[in-house]
Amino acid sequence: MTAKNTMKYSENGLWILKDGSNYRIGLSEKGQDDLGEVMFVEVPSDLKEVATGDNLIGVEGAKAVTELTAPFSGKVSRFNEALADDPGKLNSPDPQDNWILDLSEVDEAAFNALSDTI
Repeated sequence: MTAKNTMKYSENGLWILKDGSNYRIGLSEKGQDDLGEVMFVEVPSDLKEVATGDNLIGVEGAKAVTELTAPFSGKVSRFNEALADDPGKLNSPDPQDNWILDLSEVDEAAFNALSDTI
């Protein structure tokens, strides 16, 4: 991570990487542990903006079926479309694989309010 990059964590098992004005959200180790092996995901196809608490993605894992929700509001700039064909990417420890979406236009105070640790 460079100096401009900052990683935070949400209570519901997501990591958030701030890179300049982009916020990438993925499934943290805690989220992976809570869900177990992910076998199915439901990726919304028409999501343009999210508000705090909105559903980002539906996930079916070995231990739980749940919806992962947005830790803050923002504009969706990109989805990890590969998850629809290969939901197992969420099982990877690599943030290059287990990311869900990118947001922009995020309130930095909402991001800073998240935890620094998993």
